[in-house]
Amino acid sequence: MRSENTPFVGGPLDGRVLPVLVGMTGQPPKTYEIPVPNDDGRPPTLHVYHRVPDRVGRLGLPRGWRYEYTGTR
Repeated sequence: MRSENTPFVGGPLDGRVLPVLVGMTGQPPKTYEIPVPNDDGRPPTLHVYHRVPDRVGRLGLPRGWRYEYTGTR
């Protein structure tokens, strides 16, 4: 499988660039969820990021993607 280095904006991964697997179309998944375990035995907190265009080319097509933090579940 191919991966693409994708920047993250906001939340606990702010400023990091992580390799994200891309699908058959060459795009990363629309949402990226990160489970963070809790120390008190509760279920893990799920941090959610959504994919948005990073740069837009001359024709209005995205030339890359980034993930923006949308909150927890």
